[in-house]
Amino acid sequence: MKSTLADGIHYFEPNGFPLAVRRVRTDAEHTPSHPHDLTEVEHHHDFCELVMVTQGTALHRLEKCDFPVTAGDVFLLQGQQSHYFHGRENLDLINVMYDPEKIRLPENELRKLPGYCAMFILEPAYRRQHRFESRLHLQRIPLARAEQLVDEMEKESLEKTNGYEAVLYAKLIELIVYLSRLYSSSETIEARALLRVGRVIGALENDYSKNWKLDDLLRIAHMSRSNLMRVFRRATGQSPFEYLIRLRIQKSMDMLRNTGLSITEIALETGFNDSNYFSRQFKRITRESPSAYRARR
Repeated sequence: MKSTLADGIHYFEPNGFPLAVRRVRTDAEHTPSHPHDLTEVEHHHDFCELVMVTQGTALHRLEKCDFPVTAGDVFLLQGQQSHYFHGRENLDLINVMYDPEKIRLPENELRKLPGYCAMFILEPAYRRQHRFESRLHLQRIPLARAEQLVDEMEKESLEKTNGYEAVLYAKLIELIVYLSRLYSSSETIEARALLRVGRVIGALENDYSKNWKLDDLLRIAHMSRSNLMRVFRRATGQSPFEYLIRLRIQKSMDMLRNTGLSITEIALETGFNDSNYFSRQFKRITRESPSAYRARR
């Protein structure tokens, strides 16, 4: 079966805000719930889709593997992940669709939350290995709170009162933070393993200028060196220390644009003890020197 592209142009208004809420309900005939409803058609997205199962059960075919889902399951589908649902029994879903390239979430702040790192970065990468056991599962009360936030988002997107884009942006961040905090309380073995790595990412984001040692990260993760390196690289594509260097360079780029600090001062502020080493790393990552980057801006 060839995967169909769920193109964002069908869900986001032309030139509109890149966020949409779509509800899927299952009736006896499995009637499509909205235009371009691909729930039972194998498809992939060019955007992210946060799925909340509010009622019923089904099998979720994701990247050629079946995972059972039930009311309370919440998970993120990243772009290009092929999936569909089958065997639906009274299944109701809420899909919160957003384009991360256009909506520009505050990743620097969100990554300080171990639950965000675990649920939105690590869990999609480990879903198959964990047989979906690392997903977030909500009881009725927290699920109702999440539904309330989505209801408010849907209302804003329908009414389009002046400033609705700002409200939608704020509500999406509130929903992500709420779910991330709940994920931090997850009790499954698989989720706890992801949270340990999430704590490492959060610690680096929170104190990027610290003189981090590998033993520091191992103590935070409560993992062996080989296990931490393997899980971290699989999730981020980098080693923990390459991640830290790139994080520091990102922070330094902001300082070069927005402060009058010297390059040596910025190097020290961002955790580089040697300004020459800082300049070499800056040029390796950005393809230009710190002084050239500052001059262009």
